[in-house]
Amino acid sequence: MRVLPASRSTVLVELEDLPQTLGLLASLQERPIPGVVEIVPGARTLLIDFDPLRTDRAALAAELATRPLTLRESEAGTRVELPVYYDGEDLAEVAALLGMTPEEVVRRHTGTDWFVAFSGFAPGFAYLTGGDEGLHRVPRRTSPRTRIPPGAVAVAGGFSGVYPKASPGGWQLLGQTPVAMWDLDRDPPALLQPGQRVRFVDAGPRPATALAAAAPAARPVPPEVQGPALAVRSPGLQALLQDMGRPGQAGQGVSVSGAMVRGALRAANRLVGNPADAACIEVAQGGFELQSQGDTVVAVTGAAGPLTLTAPDGRSWPVPRHAPLALGDGDRLHLGEPDAGVRSYIALRGGIDRAPVMGSLAFDTLAQVGPTPLAAGDLLPVRTTRELSAVAEPDAPQPDLPRPGELVVLDVLLGPRTDWFTPEAVALLAAQEWTVTPQSNRVGLRVQGAEPLTRAVTRELPSEGTALGAIQVPASGQPVLFLADHPLTGGYPVIGCIAPWHLDLAGQMPVGARIRFHIVAGFEPIDLSR
Repeated sequence: MRVLPASRSTVLVELEDLPQTLGLLASLQERPIPGVVEIVPGARTLLIDFDPLRTDRAALAAELATRPLTLRESEAGTRVELPVYYDGEDLAEVAALLGMTPEEVVRRHTGTDWFVAFSGFAPGFAYLTGGDEGLHRVPRRTSPRTRIPPGAVAVAGGFSGVYPKASPGGWQLLGQTPVAMWDLDRDPPALLQPGQRVRFVDAGPRPATALAAAAPAARPVPPEVQGPALAVRSPGLQALLQDMGRPGQAGQGVSVSGAMVRGALRAANRLVGNPADAACIEVAQGGFELQSQGDTVVAVTGAAGPLTLTAPDGRSWPVPRHAPLALGDGDRLHLGEPDAGVRSYIALRGGIDRAPVMGSLAFDTLAQVGPTPLAAGDLLPVRTTRELSAVAEPDAPQPDLPRPGELVVLDVLLGPRTDWFTPEAVALLAAQEWTVTPQSNRVGLRVQGAEPLTRAVTRELPSEGTALGAIQVPASGQPVLFLADHPLTGGYPVIGCIAPWHLDLAGQMPVGARIRFHIVAGFEPIDLSR
């Protein structure tokens, strides 16, 4: 057993194999360690998030060393059969790699049961072990796709799985199933649960009507709102409800998500007298406009840029950010394109009266969990039942927000897979500049450097948990910085993690900004076998 640093408050526990991993997980579930907040199992690892005010890495490692690593025998779970149309984009390539025909790949994939070992990556995504040993040699793609369709059936690194939603991914696609893996109206929402068996069934050629793109569901007609509310006139590029997210849902395959710039969300709530964790409107870029229905109080924080108030009679004038603003009935507030930063946060005094999803109003763009993105015509009523503080004095905006083309320094803690890279690659991580590419979003910042990072260990990395801020390096050598909506697990090594004090800054990085990584903590694993 090794305990590897994954962030300031997260460790990656590395074990010999999956049975040891499941054995340690069972022990931690039966007798929790005080201070442990979340556990994300992987193929041969456990990612453990802990409260640094209640425990530390050394104390946690010492307790882990006393735990059994054997899993008690249990009866095989129920079998779930999944029909598959085997016409995936990578079927022919996988067959050529294995020296088989596509038909032989399908026969092997459907010939034996698979076992649901654990969940992760996205809600409803189950890692399936077992199956035919001939398929265990299939590697991941050298560079992950930015979008894989829902229902895609894939293999990689000795696992098989089904993508529940459209998402990025690096597994090899064999086909597609029409069966929904994740449904919030189902109890539990995830179709596949640990311990179950799965048998894939060849459904034959895809019918012309199979898996046709469904017409987008009509947005529900909002109920009549009598009291104060905010009406969305224009959502801009992207407007989402965000709060502090959904901690504690990793067992369902659901990540925390939440606001990209948490300090800005807390500041907006403080200005209007709300609890610090109340939901706000997170606006990416500009073009967002709202109208007050009745008298309301709002505050806008985060990115720097023009903010314009227009009265019902047509008069307009600029108003300050980082200050409480009283809006009268019919007043309109418009957020222009940011001068610096990317995301703005709008707090509504009293809070937003919307039904939470799994305990939160945050919308996870990767998992597609939470209230849907805001659209023109949406009404956000004021929650009037909450005790409020007085509105606060205006505060100073965050200094030195990044602009396109500017150089920003982000502090980095090395680990958990720093030793998978050459010493030259670790030095290069900090030595060269990296540019934020247009493929960046709430899942992560994709950055491009003049020289890719090279690995010392080239074998496949079994899927393992990833921490917020993780700097994952796919085979292309160009890093991805995992942000609020990052997947719970991934199959590419993580060379380091953005320091927690710079996560908000990373959430404000615009396309074209340049990054210099500054290493502030080295790679210091704890080998418990000694």
